[in-house]
Amino acid sequence: MGVPETMEFFVDPSRCIGCNACVQACTECNSHKGHSMIQLDIIDPGTSPQTVPVICMHCDSPTCAEVCPADAIKRTADGVVQSARKPRCIACNNCVLACPFGVPKMHTEMYLMMKCDMCYDRTSIGKKPMCATVCPSQALLFGTREELERLRPNSKAINTFHFGNQVITTKVSMLIPTRAATEHLDVVSAINDAPVSHAIEDDYYFASGALDEGEGL
Repeated sequence: MGVPETMEFFVDPSRCIGCNACVQACTECNSHKGHSMIQLDIIDPGTSPQTVPVICMHCDSPTCAEVCPADAIKRTADGVVQSARKPRCIACNNCVLACPFGVPKMHTEMYLMMKCDMCYDRTSIGKKPMCATVCPSQALLFGTREELERLRPNSKAINTFHFGNQVITTKVSMLIPTRAATEHLDVVSAINDAPVSHAIEDDYYFASGALDEGEGL
């Protein structure tokens, strides 16, 4: 069989609450040998608690597979990029270094790269990935476009990402606000932006009444 054409995987970073349910559920997928293939990243440590789940985006032209010298990484006919095949993987780390999304992880004790394969043992028979079944805020959504439009009328799905001059299209889609005037995400566009100051001036406290004048900070 294979992943049904009507079923798609959507990631909505704005809904992530950092509960780690997806990380724990991922360890229970039969093909992962007890390892979690999903990670939870803090977007701006020290200034915000916002988190985002990081799963494999299943690129249409997977860089990880292109740089594998042993041809250990395969992409199925339905677009799912699999973990490295044990008999072929030589633990060279090429895939780890090449992935623009930072997804593949090398398990040195097994000399094997393992990553999110969209719970292929489940999705290939019509079930949802483990992470999507337990996400309480539905930051990870596995369903049809019709379901997405009904559940998220103010969001739109995009699957085109720009990394400088490199354009990557993916099987997994990211949700952004409908009002956003873009059909792709420029991942490195803000790399040269001036840092945003999070300093709070003393005058703010006095003006807002947060502190009585003369009390000090």
